[in-house]
Amino acid sequence: MATTKILLCCGGGISSGMLAQACRKAAKKKGLDVKIDAKSESQVNDYLSQIDVLMLAPHYEVELEKFTKLAEPHGVKVAVIAKDVYGMLDGERLIEAATDLLK
Repeated sequence: MATTKILLCCGGGISSGMLAQACRKAAKKKGLDVKIDAKSESQVNDYLSQIDVLMLAPHYEVELEKFTKLAEPHGVKVAVIAKDVYGMLDGERLIEAATDLLK
């Protein structure tokens, strides 16, 4: 199975960077082949051709449709990170949500 590539998106990439770190720890612990990065929303378009899933910070929920349209030509699945997952930096649940999108 190929590596699942997930990009987390928030305003400056700081909060999502901490969440990405938690995700990497969870993936390593479970032995999952997942690559997780975090970028600011202004950088998302540069990475769409390189990822499988785009997960948006909760405060970007109002822009879900915009990001979904941007991602569609690349076959990238897009979802908003649940507020509790984001707030608790729950890497395990974020990975589950992201991989569920690909099923």
